[in-house]
This record gives sequence, C-alpha cells and structure tokens, in this order.
Amino acid sequence: MNRIDRVSAILIHLQTKKYVTAGEIARRFEICKRTVYRDIRALEEAGIPIGAEAGKGYFIVEGFHLPPVMFTKEEASSMLMAEKMVEKLTDLSVSKHFKSALFKIKSVCLIEKNSFIEDLHPNIEVFYSLKSDFPNNYLSDIHQALANRQTITIDYQVFTKAS
Repeated sequence: MNRIDRVSAILIHLQTKKYVTAGEIARRFEICKRTVYRDIRALEEAGIPIGAEAGKGYFIVEGFHLPPVMFTKEEASSMLMAEKMVEKLTDLSVSKHFKSALFKIKSVCLIEKNSFIEDLHPNIEVFYSLKSDFPNNYLSDIHQALANRQTITIDYQVFTKAS
C-alpha cells in the first residue's frame, strides 16, 4: 500500500472508534509506530483536526468527519454478521477487502451506532457449516438479544439425512 492510500486509510480508521492507539494502527497497516507518528503528523499538516490523549490514543476532534452515510442499527448489525461470515467462509483476500470496506462504513456511522456494533462484535461467532439455508428471520432476534445482553432460549432439532 502506498503512503497516500495508507494515510487516507488511517484517517478512515480514526473515524471508526473514539480512540485509536498507535499500536493498533501499526498492527493494522503492518508498519512501525514511528511511521504511524509521521502519518498522523501528515494528516495534521493537511488540516485534519487530530487530538491525542495519553494512555488512550488518537482521536478525530468532535465535529470533523468524512461525508456521512446513514445506516440503521439493523443495517449496521447485518454488516457485522456478514463480516463474521466472511471471516469463516471465504479466503483471506476476500476477508481482507471486506474488512477494509467495513472500516470505511464504520467511519461514517454515528458514534451511537459504533458503540452498538462494538458491544455486539465480541458476542457473535460463526461456526463453519455446510448448511447455508437459514429458514427464517431468527438471526435478527438473536442479534438484538446479544446486543441488549438478554438471555435467549433456543429449542432445536437435529435433522438427519435419510440414506
């Protein structure tokens, strides 16, 4: 990735969370922290209002962001579910590009929706399955229950193939 693309991607990444550490940026872009500091400085010189708080990380000063794209919570959670599926059911290149696109989407969501997604993210896991035809809309109910930290009861039956 060339420097211009990386600096632009760092700006997008900064908009995905309230605080982003230099270490997180370095890991995501496979660069050293010194390069992160130079890239942050380049963004500041370009007029991007970036703040830093010791022990927390960098942040975009409130009021500045790229032009918004409005998503509902349901749309945002659907993208999170897709991310989890892409991680498990596709190859590395598709997963990498999808994550990059998702970072761009997160960067323009309202903080309220980002908090919703951050709370939901660790509570979703996709286990590989050859059966891909889910017969109803229960996943939306499960999403809501997870995001709201509600207990749910799931009754199920195992279907076996007739030989």
